[in-house]
Amino acid sequence: MKIKRIETHRVAIPLIKPFKTALRTVNTADSVIIKIICDNGIVGWGEAPPTAVITGDTMGSIEAAINEVMAPNLMHTDFSQYEQMLSIVQTAIVGNASAKAAIDMAIYDCLSQLCKLPLYQFLGGYTHEIETDYTVSVNGPEEMGEDAVNYVQQGFDVLKIKVGKDSIATDIERIKEVRRRIGNKIKLRLDANQGWGKKEAIFAIRKLEDLDLGIELVEQPVKAWDIDGLKQVTDHVDTLIMADESIFTPKQALEVVKNRSADLINIKLMKAGGIYQAQMINQLAEASGIECMVGSMIETKVGITAAAHFAASKRNITRFDFDAPLMMAKDIVDGGIQYRSKKITFPNESGLGIIDVDIKGGVSLGK
Repeated sequence: MKIKRIETHRVAIPLIKPFKTALRTVNTADSVIIKIICDNGIVGWGEAPPTAVITGDTMGSIEAAINEVMAPNLMHTDFSQYEQMLSIVQTAIVGNASAKAAIDMAIYDCLSQLCKLPLYQFLGGYTHEIETDYTVSVNGPEEMGEDAVNYVQQGFDVLKIKVGKDSIATDIERIKEVRRRIGNKIKLRLDANQGWGKKEAIFAIRKLEDLDLGIELVEQPVKAWDIDGLKQVTDHVDTLIMADESIFTPKQALEVVKNRSADLINIKLMKAGGIYQAQMINQLAEASGIECMVGSMIETKVGITAAAHFAASKRNITRFDFDAPLMMAKDIVDGGIQYRSKKITFPNESGLGIIDVDIKGGVSLGK
C-alpha cells in the first residue's frame, strides 16, 4: 500500500463559549484537516490546529509545511516501510510540530486500517474506555463557579481550572469559589499555562494547601523554558506538579525526567509531532516511574480521536483531557470516538474509525 494523494482542508467551527487561558482567548476552532488517500482506497485522517502562542504554528505555516515539504517527500512511499515514513515526517522540516502530528496520525490511521485493527489496539490496546475531565475557562470567580456547577451537572467529576491570568489573590478567589459551589467530592486540577513565576507558584500552591482546597495537581506553573524553576516548585510543594509546555520532544522529556523537575507529564500530539514521538515520551516517563496525561489543544474530533486512541493504548497514561469537541457548536466528524458525558468509547472499525469529515475546498497533492 502506497500514498497516492495528500489533501489539506481548512475548517472553522464556532465555540459554544469563548475558551480563555492565561495565554489566549479562542472564539472559533480553526484547524487544518489532513486526508491521506492510498492506492488501495484506504483513507487516513489527521488534524493540525494553529496554536501560535504554544507551538508557533499558524494556518499558513501548517499548510506550507505539509504541502510544500512533507507531502512531496512522502508521495508514493510504501506502508511496508512505515518507520521510514514516520522518520520522513520528523526530519523533513524543523519544528512545525502540529503539521507533523497531522500527517503522523493520518499515517497511523491508514496503517491500523491495513492491519484491520482499531488504532488503540494496534498501539497496545490497554483499555477500551477512558474518562475525560472538563476545563473551566479563566473568568471572574462567580462565572467560573457557575461554569463548574454546570459541568458537574452534566456528569463530569474532574474539572481542570484555568488560572494564571492576573493576580495570585484573584486566582485563589477563583478556586475557593469553584470549590464552594461544587463541594468536596469533585476532583480539581489547576492549569496556570506558564502564568506564574516560580516564587509566585510556590506561594500560591502552599496557600491552596493551607486552605485544604483539595487540588490534585498543578499544570505548568512557570514559563516553558524555566526547567530549573519548575523543579524548584516541584521540590517545595506537596501538590503534584505537571509539565506541559516545557516538553515537546523526547529530549526535553529526558531532561525533565532526569532532574525530576516535575511529578507528571502532559503529552500532546500537537507538541510531540504526533504518535511516533509521543510514544517515546511516554516510554521515558514510564521507565522513570512518572505517569502521563494526554491532553489536547482546541481540536475537532479528528485530532482528539487520534489522541484518545493513543492514550487508551498505554498503561502509563492515567489522565485524559479530551473535552475540546464538547466545546464546539457542531461536530463535523462522522465516526470517531463517542462521548457519554465524561466517558469516551471507541468504535469497532479499524483505524481511527472515522467514516467522513465535513470539509470543503482545500489543496490536493498527488493523483
